[in-house]
Order: sequence, then structure tokens, then C-alpha cells
Amino acid sequence: MLDTVKKTIAGPVIRLHPDDNVVIARTDVAIGTPVPSEDFVCRSQVTAGYKIAARAIKQGDAVRKYNVTIGFANTDIAPGTMVHSHNVEFREFDRDYAFCADYRDVEMIAEKDRATFQGIVRENGEVATRNYIGILSTVNCSATVAHKIAEWFTPERLADYPNVDGVVAFTHGIGCGMEMSGEPMALLRRTMAGYARHPNLAAALVIGLGCERNQLAGLMEQEGLNAGARLHTFIMQESGGTRRTIEAGIEAVRALLADANRVQRTTVSASHLKVGLQCGGSDGFSSITANPALGAAVDLLVRHGGTAILSETPEIYGVEHTLTRRAASREVGEKLLERIRWWKEEYSVGRDVQINGKVSPGNQVGGLANIFEKSIGSSMKGGTGPLMEVYRYAEPVRQRGLVFMDTPGFDPVSATGQIAGGANLIAFTTGRGSMFGAKPVPSLKLATNTPMYQRLVEDMDLNCGGILDGVASVESTGRAIFDALLGAASGQRTKSELLGLGDHEFVPWQIGIMS
Repeated sequence: MLDTVKKTIAGPVIRLHPDDNVVIARTDVAIGTPVPSEDFVCRSQVTAGYKIAARAIKQGDAVRKYNVTIGFANTDIAPGTMVHSHNVEFREFDRDYAFCADYRDVEMIAEKDRATFQGIVRENGEVATRNYIGILSTVNCSATVAHKIAEWFTPERLADYPNVDGVVAFTHGIGCGMEMSGEPMALLRRTMAGYARHPNLAAALVIGLGCERNQLAGLMEQEGLNAGARLHTFIMQESGGTRRTIEAGIEAVRALLADANRVQRTTVSASHLKVGLQCGGSDGFSSITANPALGAAVDLLVRHGGTAILSETPEIYGVEHTLTRRAASREVGEKLLERIRWWKEEYSVGRDVQINGKVSPGNQVGGLANIFEKSIGSSMKGGTGPLMEVYRYAEPVRQRGLVFMDTPGFDPVSATGQIAGGANLIAFTTGRGSMFGAKPVPSLKLATNTPMYQRLVEDMDLNCGGILDGVASVESTGRAIFDALLGAASGQRTKSELLGLGDHEFVPWQIGIMS
């Protein structure tokens, strides 16, 4: 399995698998640099994180990293030559899905010995990691009202409510001019409902305009939501317009604050953690440091009874067979393949998007040639355990262990789906330095390399570059990530929270046409 291979660091390069025909530059490697461990002299100026041919690769041969095909040589490549998108061709190849062949039961830790954190237990038994009041808009037309209500509650006005983390608006650009039925509307509504019900919200207001296609009554009926002490609704056209709805919303939140402030954190099991796994601004070191280290943390979390949500469907494409082999059942594996077929055969046919091969400019500069190579690292965030279930976007996640949710690779959209599904933490790896927060849950940023961590230390929570520097292991870094997750869940502020990030990252997936 690609996620259990022991890496070998020898001088300027890293060998990821004995059968690979490329190695990775650990540091910048100059032309003429001898690499005795691989018996070649470097023929190119190679940037850290990029690939170097370890042996002669003939035109048409598979280029292998972690003993996984990441493309095919489009020319003869001599040993010591840099290998990247200029000499690697992206094309499809057959993969053996071997459903359940590598499934293994998890060795669970006894309940009495499981790790704990200081969480907020709601009346229904769900556990929160933060305590917000949320303002949701049904449509873009009520977004300003939602923001004005939230903005009124400044830190000074919330000073008497120290247990309330804030009042935050969750708005979006759709809700009208779209299909009135079918999956696009159903997706929007279940995303909104997932936030309205989220344990990290002590209460929520939902603001509608009145004439939009995403009717408030339809939202409430479809999702089984009921107005009450924790959920208040307003329709601007019935409430007297913009100013009066803002005033009414402010008064409603003011009335909720005292009760929301009464929460107390108590000791609860780590089994109550649901962690959304994200990666953004990936680089050539993502699959060597931060992603496998996060995978090690996920393996720990699952053993303690918790849940990890792997997502970003385009970013597991090419290595999806490593997940189907670990599926708990053929049905689970088939669900994953059905989602990939939908992406390839319906959603993105003929489009210049990731799943069709081409990664972002930042990924390219970071040393990743195509989506197959990026997917190697992205999939590692899920660790080595069994895949227990596959969910559509924003569906409630009820199965514990490692699960998969179908989402785009765009981080705000993907994380929005995970949070709507119940994630109460986000763990986010980055090589280039993504800046991200995701209210109402804390986000931990994990750096793949030390230079970027030092440059962006105000944004990064933990440096996984010690693995590359030879001062830490994947296992020890995974333990540090697991401990950091417990700390964040207990109320320790993450870097993105200290910077105030997260007010604009509620971005439901827009899959339908606009009219």
C-alpha cells in the first residue's frame, strides 16, 4: 500500500518505494550534483519537491511514484533529469479495484482508555467544539440582512457573554434563478439544514426574502426543521423590509445570548470528534510529510472511536483503487466508483478541470505534474484503515471511522459540505500556504515544509517539515496532530481563529444551471 511505505532519505533525494523510477529532491539540487545512493549525476537544475529520474525511462513507460503510475513519459528521460509536466503525459490506465481485498478490522482502544477533550454536550447528546449563533440566508437577496445582524454583535457587545464564540452569518450567492427541484436545490437545502442543526451553533436564525425559489417553507419541510427555541425564521417581505428585519433579527439574537452563554465544557470521549480532512496549495512534499502524518493521526482517531471525513473527489482520482480495496463492503466501494463515474462521464466532460488531468498553477509550481500525482498525497490524509461509508455532499455523517464525502477539490466548498455533514473540526494540510478558516468549527493548518512554516508562522498551526528535516517521524508528527486536534476541540484557539478567518468560507456547491 502506498500509505505504508517506509521512505528513504539519502543526501539530496528521497526514495519513496524500491520500485519507483523517480526520486524526490529533498532540497534544491544543482546540475552536476552526484547522487551516490542512486548512482546518477543530476543533469537538471531541480527545485526541492520535484522529481528526478532515478533510472532511464523510455518514451511511453509509466512514471512511478510510491509504486503508483502518475503518468507516462512522452520522451526518453535519462537518469538525473528532472521529471515534470513537460515530459510526463497524463492518460488513463487500468486499475484493479479488488473490492475489500485489503479490509482489516480496526483494533479499537477500550472505551475506558480512550482520549478525551473538553466538549460542549447539547441536549440531544451531540458534542460541540465551539458555541456560535448562526444567521443563515435562504437566498443571496437576504445575505446583506444576515450580515448586518451578525455584524451588530461586536466583541464589545458580546463581552458579557464569554462562553459565546460569536455571531456569524452564513450566506451564499444562490437560492433563486435555479432549478426549483432536483439535486441542485436538495443539495443547497441539506447544506443549510446541516449548519442550522450543527452542534457548534447554540441557535440559528434563517432569513428569507419571500419570493425566492428556495422558499423558507420548502426548506423547513424538506429537511424536517421546526421553528423553536434554537431556530427562528424571518421573511423580509413579511417583516417590513430590510431595516425592520435587521432590527428584529438583532432582538432575536439578543434574547438568545443569555441561554447560549450558560454552556459549560465537560470531559467527553474523543469518539465524539468528526474531523473534515482538507488539503490545499499542495506541493511535492505533501505526500511525504503532512498528508501521511495526518493519516497517522486519523488512524489514532479511528482507534479512539472517532470519525474522519475524506473528501475532494477529483483529488483521489487515480488512486481510488487503494480505497476500494479497503472498503468495508463491495457496496461501499461501488458507491465511491459511482461518484467518480458521475464526475468523469456527466459533470466534467470536456472541461479543463482537475479530474481531467490538469492541476492548479500553484500545484504545478510546487512540483506536482498532474492529478494522479496530487491524488497520491491527497488520499493519504485518510490513513490506512478501512473505508466504512461513502456520502453525497452535505449528507449527515452517521457512520464512525473513515468515511468519504463526494465534494469538489475547492476547499471552501468541500469544507462546507463536511461541516454540513457534522464535522466539528477541520484538519488542513498545505505546502504552498493556504489561508483558511471555517466557522463555526476550528481549522488546524498543517505545513508540509519548514521554510513555508517559518514564512507563514502566523497562519500555520503545526510544522510537519520536521519529517523532511530528519528530526521527526510520520508517527510522532501524527501523534502531535492528534493532540492538537484534542486541544482545538477543547477550546484552544487555532491560528485561523486568532486571525478572524472563517466569515466568508460558507460556500455551498453549485451544481445546477442558472436561469
